[in-house]
Amino acid sequence: MTPSFVHYLPVLTTILALGFAAVLFQRYRVRGGLHLLWWGIGMLTYAAGTLTESATTLFGWSAPIFRAWYISGALLGGAPLAQGTVYLLFSRRTANRLTMALLAAIAIGAVCVLLSPINQEAVETYRLSGRVLGWPWVRLISPFINLYALTFLMGGAILSAVRYARRAETRHRALANTFIAVGALLPGVGGTFTRLGHVEVLYVTELVGLACIAIGYRLSVGPALHTPGLTERTAAAPPG
Repeated sequence: MTPSFVHYLPVLTTILALGFAAVLFQRYRVRGGLHLLWWGIGMLTYAAGTLTESATTLFGWSAPIFRAWYISGALLGGAPLAQGTVYLLFSRRTANRLTMALLAAIAIGAVCVLLSPINQEAVETYRLSGRVLGWPWVRLISPFINLYALTFLMGGAILSAVRYARRAETRHRALANTFIAVGALLPGVGGTFTRLGHVEVLYVTELVGLACIAIGYRLSVGPALHTPGLTERTAAAPPG
């Protein structure tokens, strides 16, 4: 098959994700806060996933790129972003414990992906799919990690949107968190279509989802910094 326009969308998504990561790390350097550090890491893993998609479109399928794609996308995905929200919602002790459990699950899944043989008959030159894994059961690991990520990233954003909507001076942050919730959901929708063999849907939802999260972040840190009564920590936190 010949790559279509949609197959080149990850190139743009990668550029945007790297730029967003730079913004988050800069804010972490200035303000501190483990939530910002995790969000910065999350944007890097987001970029890593779309970079492997870009490489597949530009250079064709290869086993190392596929394994990197599955680990960075299906396993990591939104997990680091969700972990940033965890550090806002819970005590440091609880957040650290959840971090250890999450990293253990990702490590186990990554080892399985690296060791799994490849089903060459399922390989497509310019398309990525978990169907090429010779151990089909490995694909059962990612839904649990992605459910964890969706629960805290999207759930935290919805919780914050409801909380901020109650006060007139923070309603702009309710809108910000609504954008973030939608942005968190979209890649998950794309991932579901990918499991059904439609990876092109993922390429679109990754880009739109990233745009929504970036808009939400901008709405969060822009007006909030000039709103009386808001703390610096609150202004710095998109889904919190």
